[in-house]
Amino acid sequence: MNEYDSGTRNRSQERKTHRDYDDEIQYLLSAEEQLLQSISARSPLPQVLNGICSALDCQIGGIISLISLATDDACDAAAIGTKAALFGLFIFHSEPVVADNDEVLGCLEMYSSVSRKPSARELQLIERAHCLAAIAIKLEKEADHQGNSGIRRSGPVQRCALEPPLPMI
Repeated sequence: MNEYDSGTRNRSQERKTHRDYDDEIQYLLSAEEQLLQSISARSPLPQVLNGICSALDCQIGGIISLISLATDDACDAAAIGTKAALFGLFIFHSEPVVADNDEVLGCLEMYSSVSRKPSARELQLIERAHCLAAIAIKLEKEADHQGNSGIRRSGPVQRCALEPPLPMI
């Protein structure tokens, strides 16, 4: 090998990295557009919030996220944390979902199988998901106050990813 071979390989790696980054950006934009369309179409709130969590989980990888509403029972949130610990999951990130007027709308919780903190890039993704969740929940609350059906609720908002596995028969 000579010095020219490694230069070609480095440029090839740079192109691949740039292409991967472009693909990631394209996925993020597409996912965000789909979520915004779901919100504007007044899709059921659990569906919208589950879509936000799924997009976040896919982009960060190795995490399980959920969004609980401020109206959800505090015991449910404690039970989820307990189940997460039983499965060896660690709190990756947790923060309230807050409206512009500082009203607490819910909570975004994320768990990981590895004890670590989010990177700067991951915090940016979390912030975007946080904003989308706040928009969806706020629209639902406004529709409820106006007596409209708004974004229809059709069941629990939280995903059941932390349920114990069924025994094999």
